[in-house]
Amino acid sequence: MARVILLNKPFGVLSQFTDGKSPTERPTLSGFGLPAGVYAAGRLDRDSEGLLVLTDDGKLQARITSPRTQMEKRYLVQVEGDPMDADLEPLRFGLDLKDGRTRPASAKLIDPPDLWPRDPPVRFRKSVPDRWIEVTITEGRNRQVRRMCAAIGFPCLRLVRWQVGKWQLDGLAPGEWREA
Repeated sequence: MARVILLNKPFGVLSQFTDGKSPTERPTLSGFGLPAGVYAAGRLDRDSEGLLVLTDDGKLQARITSPRTQMEKRYLVQVEGDPMDADLEPLRFGLDLKDGRTRPASAKLIDPPDLWPRDPPVRFRKSVPDRWIEVTITEGRNRQVRRMCAAIGFPCLRLVRWQVGKWQLDGLAPGEWREA
């Protein structure tokens, strides 16, 4: 049976176990006491946080990351600006990025979620509003959600992956993990 680990990856941590730099300079997954033999199924950028699924099953890893399986990935995104519902329409129909057209995504405005404080904190500017949106995609291109939000004029301030397929982040503090 496949081993599946759910990790709440903190901001600033690389989604890999080794890096050519010092662990204090660029922290990696090796600092979280994860079981041997599991590997990240997909990536979560260093400046993103939230759910990272790890497994020891290559076929499961491929199913999670393959665009053909269209596994849903849900993100909570704090954006700069104050989008209205109509501003999210391009996300729902798909939009053109430099690497091609995106699949339609689910996108909606949400109230600020009850999340842990980020370290370092998100920059706050009194003169620029911010808003939270929930975006669900079925592909996983490099920095896709960030690029999609920027393309509609609302750059990401904070991006938290909350769900991958059936697995959710519920109950995990940053740096904590559990077996699924």
